Amino acid sequence: MYCLQAVIVTEPARSRLLDAFEGARLVSLGQNLSLMPVTETRFDTGPLAACSAHGAVAYVEAEYFGGAGTQSAQVWERGETVLGPLHVDEDEPDPADGSPISQALRRLGVLKGDHFDEFDAVGLGRHRYTDDWLSA
Repeated sequence: MYCLQAVIVTEPARSRLLDAFEGARLVSLGQNLSLMPVTETRFDTGPLAACSAHGAVAYVEAEYFGGAGTQSAQVWERGETVLGPLHVDEDEPDPADGSPISQALRRLGVLKGDHFDEFDAVGLGRHRYTDDWLSA
């Protein structure tokens, strides 16, 4: 089982995100990005648009079990949605330009280099279990 529900923020918007979500914990992903877990069942994306006035912000979700799953992503910049919302169901192939999360990461400036994709380039696989990486 793999479940990721998080906000990914660029450095310029990092402090605004911390101000908007009291008690938020951020983890560095590299490539000038930070990851904030979303632990609430219902998450209001309104503050993300406001934070994006200072730098790009993405909301991402992934849920997989036994290799099958879904992905969703949306990106805001300058207070506006600039990508998405994107969604791929478990029975759908990824779009030609990559999975929703990889597209969002690319919009945030991630370079995949020699990695399989942008998801792999920032090591999102190591954040598969929110409780585990939050307590580390």
